[in-house]
Amino acid sequence: MKRPVIGIIGNVHLLNDQYPVHAGGSMNSCAVAHVAHGLPLLIPADPNLVSVDDLLEACDGFVLTGGRPNVHPEEYGEAATEKHGAFDRARDAIVLPLVRACVERGQPFLGICRGFQEVNVAMGGTLYPEIRELPGRMNHRMPPDGTMEEKFALRHEVTVTEGGPFHRVFGKTAVMTNTLHGQGIKAPGPRIVIDGYAPDGTPEAIYVKDAPGFTLAVQWHPEWDAENDPVSRPLFEAFGEATRAWAGGARPEMLKRTG
Repeated sequence: MKRPVIGIIGNVHLLNDQYPVHAGGSMNSCAVAHVAHGLPLLIPADPNLVSVDDLLEACDGFVLTGGRPNVHPEEYGEAATEKHGAFDRARDAIVLPLVRACVERGQPFLGICRGFQEVNVAMGGTLYPEIRELPGRMNHRMPPDGTMEEKFALRHEVTVTEGGPFHRVFGKTAVMTNTLHGQGIKAPGPRIVIDGYAPDGTPEAIYVKDAPGFTLAVQWHPEWDAENDPVSRPLFEAFGEATRAWAGGARPEMLKRTG
């Protein structure tokens, strides 16, 4: 059976501080190929190179990856400050309208970390620039030192709504996750349902209310060890099933609602 084409949103990097590249973490491609059973296709997130219509036509679903640059606060009506960090306006210009188009069409996507934040902003929500500075919040950022295993280690619990889409995917209402983010949801968009929280109240799992397709997004990084992790694996498997349905011709009126 032909594999669904899953677009993986790429990020801009400089090799040797000089040579610009569009890149994606290999763990994203591995999760797509080995767990979602899709064909990974790296997308250069630049409106000078691709259009939303091109991507919707070429792909059956999308992984909205994490990335060091943050969504520009102008996208949710706020001024940029030093705390907001670096930006990637080209990625903003592609991914935010792509999210809205996928929601309307029922075309599946899985949001991860920055991708989680993009889903909220695309649907009218806002972000805090620095979670760890809020009263009562923990530091959700990646540890500055250590091995990859140590940086991506499970660090806190996420509690999801009983009977909600994440409960159905995970088969339980409390799961352990890694955490490698600085920003987080301030106000959810009007259709954003916060379905999971960290112990400090930070939103960690969302979906779009009344969307006809798969719109799950998480603030952690499930692509890490996705083949073996008991939380990551069912999430990518569920996403893969949604992309196969789309590739097979299933469209909004035929897809199961997530809300």
